Amino acid sequence: MTFHKLQPRESLNKAFLKVKPNRNDIEHFKKNLQSLIEKINEVESEEFHKNLIGDFLKNTYYGGNHFINTKGRNDFVIHNGKDAKSSVGVILEAKKPTNKGEMLKVDNLNTKAFQELVLYFLREVPEYKPEYINITAIVDQILTAKKSDPKADTTALETEIDQLVYQLYELTAEEIKIIEG
Repeated sequence: MTFHKLQPRESLNKAFLKVKPNRNDIEHFKKNLQSLIEKINEVESEEFHKNLIGDFLKNTYYGGNHFINTKGRNDFVIHNGKDAKSSVGVILEAKKPTNKGEMLKVDNLNTKAFQELVLYFLREVPEYKPEYINITAIVDQILTAKKSDPKADTTALETEIDQLVYQLYELTAEEIKIIEG
């Protein structure tokens, strides 16, 4: 399998590129990131660093609106809501800073951290829902259209997938607004 390195702008959903952070948010992020970096201690354990990352996430953006904690074997999950009963929106894998062998590298994606993330993601996918069949069918339509005409307009089908994903993950109107910009 061949991988192609993408710049962040190329890999992000275009909807996220429409979200413009304000100057206060940027300064708040920078301050909290600097604080996190200053507290890193390479001789400390993975657990020590997980707590630092948890504090960073809570203090920077997710604190009041999203429950952040471990879940099962997952180092960190950020829930889509304020409690552990809400669906999982983000999964993070933490490693001790000196444990570089298990972390992703540009030239080596096949690492323990990545394998664990994929496993945890698959465990978190909501149990079977009819929306999965619909999404798969729509993806097949898009692929068929693009195969016969790479310039085919599949915007309506992509929008339909977006709506099904929003339902599948029970996103609120506010969360959808953020995604769609």
